[in-house]
Amino acid sequence: MLPAAVALVGALIYGAADFFGGLAARRLRAVVVTVVSALSGMMFLLLAGLFAGGSWSEGDLAWGVLAGLIGAAAVALLYACLALGPMSILSPLTAVVAAVAPMLWGLLVYGEQLTAVGYAGLGVAVVAVVLVGFVPGEKVVRPSVRGIVMAIGAGLAIGGFLIVIDQTSSGSGLLPLVASRATTAVATAVVVAGIAIVAARGRRPAASVFFAPASPAPEATPAPSPRHAWWLAITCGALDAAANALALVALRLGELSIVSALTALYPAGTILLAAVVLRERVALVQWVGLALALTAGALLAFN
Repeated sequence: MLPAAVALVGALIYGAADFFGGLAARRLRAVVVTVVSALSGMMFLLLAGLFAGGSWSEGDLAWGVLAGLIGAAAVALLYACLALGPMSILSPLTAVVAAVAPMLWGLLVYGEQLTAVGYAGLGVAVVAVVLVGFVPGEKVVRPSVRGIVMAIGAGLAIGGFLIVIDQTSSGSGLLPLVASRATTAVATAVVVAGIAIVAARGRRPAASVFFAPASPAPEATPAPSPRHAWWLAITCGALDAAANALALVALRLGELSIVSALTALYPAGTILLAAVVLRERVALVQWVGLALALTAGALLAFN
């Protein structure tokens, strides 16, 4: 029961982080949002690590670095697709893809055994994610092919991150996540440096390095101010780091297949915030999906 509860709370925090990251990416380049969020998340994890304890090992460090490289790709793709929008469709699509790979890995590679209730919970969770992302009606904004491809790529990378971070030992505490964040920050900072060099050679303004071009997204919500966008990215990083920590705790307490399925329910947090803050429409079928998400959590908690 405890691993399921921790995973569900982490999923909601993931959703909030993605919402803030998507908003920031409407003004800042997605890779810049990734750098800022990685740095703020690393500081959060360093502080939390002082209380969690843990010891380094070469294996845990290697897994953390690999997770950081995968995480860099995942976050950049996710924030970019959320910036294109609509969030209420692309976020659940990412989650479905992110759930399938770790679930199959846990069941087929690890040989995890679930009860009939557990398998039912996995099925309900996947259905819930699909329903949450389904928006009927003629006025619904359709996502672009580019946004869909980015969402699928982000989902695969997120699933890979969970599989990799699950390889770390329980004695390492939060230290693998610190290594992961540091790697993500360095990798994405190199990309930003490359963008800066290209901009300098092309005599483009320095602002083009950090700020995104006008978004082709059809949404009417204006982009945040530059100052607001930086704070959104910082907030995103702190929330995402907290969600990472909760996911790691859940993985060490429970099964990968269950934790990944519940973590994939994070679009619920994104969609609820999008409905309240951006006034995005939440259809009846999405409310049904949210109800099924709670049902799935209850079923998996009692597996």
